[in-house]
Amino acid sequence: MSIYVGNLSYDVTQEDLSEVFTEYGTVKRVQLPTDRETGRPRGFGFVEMLDDGEEQKAIDALDGAEWMGREIKVNKAKPREDNRGGGSNRRSGNSNRNDFTPNRRY
Repeated sequence: MSIYVGNLSYDVTQEDLSEVFTEYGTVKRVQLPTDRETGRPRGFGFVEMLDDGEEQKAIDALDGAEWMGREIKVNKAKPREDNRGGGSNRRSGNSNRNDFTPNRRY
């Protein structure tokens, strides 16, 4: 299981996050995703702990807590949905744009 930590300050480091969660158990891994173009933190992260009991204890204690000037959101991470589309150029049947086809007679 992994823990989602949202609404983080952009100044937070992996070490900061690890230090806070270590109070509730053994931290196995911390991830702070960054923006591909700018390299800046995206304002959320993921923490993995040794067992589910420790993770739940951290979630219960930290969800809604104020940290570094922000009220953080802490909950069980949901599996990532693949919304990237795979680079195809498919049109959805339910589009919000005008249905104009250049070679069509009106």
